[in-house]
Amino acid sequence: MKQMNDTFLRAARGEKTDYTPVWYMRQAGRSQPEYRKIKEKYSLFEITHQPELCAYVTRLPVEQYDVDAAILYKDIMSPLPSIGVDVEIKSGIGPVIDNPIRTTADVEKLGEIDPENDVPYVLDTIKLLTVEQLSVPLIGFAGAPFTMASYMIEGGPSKNYNKTKAFMYAEPQAWFALMDKLAAMTVTYAKAQIKAGASAFQIFDSWVGALNIQDYRTFIKPVMEKIFTELKEENVPLIMFGVGASHLANEWHDLPLDVVGLDWRLPIKEARERGISKTVMGNLDPAILLAPWEVIEERAREILDQGMELPSHIFNLGHGVFPQVNPDTLKRLAAFVHEYSAR
Repeated sequence: MKQMNDTFLRAARGEKTDYTPVWYMRQAGRSQPEYRKIKEKYSLFEITHQPELCAYVTRLPVEQYDVDAAILYKDIMSPLPSIGVDVEIKSGIGPVIDNPIRTTADVEKLGEIDPENDVPYVLDTIKLLTVEQLSVPLIGFAGAPFTMASYMIEGGPSKNYNKTKAFMYAEPQAWFALMDKLAAMTVTYAKAQIKAGASAFQIFDSWVGALNIQDYRTFIKPVMEKIFTELKEENVPLIMFGVGASHLANEWHDLPLDVVGLDWRLPIKEARERGISKTVMGNLDPAILLAPWEVIEERAREILDQGMELPSHIFNLGHGVFPQVNPDTLKRLAAFVHEYSAR
């Protein structure tokens, strides 16, 4: 095993570090020419089913950008087929589900995940990376129950989540049964990733910002409490992230997790003023990566100045890298974060 750079893990635990660690959501993939070449030949599901290829895609940005963590290349939809959900990633649309959840009976039909048999390729990729290839920590991840449920109920991506919310309000019993099933899947899947070698775990609740605080507390927070409480036993840093969910940042801070991910809408300074004392992660608007370098540097400096007031900050974007971003910009930004924060 290579010499491990554990700066990211130490920052996640709130320990003092020599510099601010950096990694980028969606750093593996879309903006990399090498990845685009692979995608001409293979679909996302085909890549994730080939451990050697998937490990290559995962480690490529670490080698190219000198970031302090890798995140497993895969999709939040990966575990769904194993519980009986027919999902297909359609180009230009996203995940499409042919058998959407409509009734309590649909929820009862869902099965359980057995990671060693259902997703062995995910675990094999993790082992390859952590035993042989990486010198930085590997972050495993899963989609949160609300986001997974929204795909399962809407049948695909949605702008307003009307069907999901209607199901939640009209069928609370079925909703909580669905949350329990998805919590069990998430915990089992996460534990298998950690056992295989992932040394931190992130839960993405991409769409939960669609809910207000009251509904979050009623319909979502109990299930998140349950998931993080069970994962706490694994002794790895736990991260929560959602988009457009600044109003929920304090709710996440209450959960038994280590890192609160912020998108670009909530400045770190304001999060601190709101009482968020745990490690924060973020939060450059990814659109700024298309601006001239002087603008990128100025915005990154502002974020670092706010983040460095407490020892607990991980630099990241406020959402994922998108295809038009120049990989050289990401490399230059990682170097800037390291140099500026090491002063």
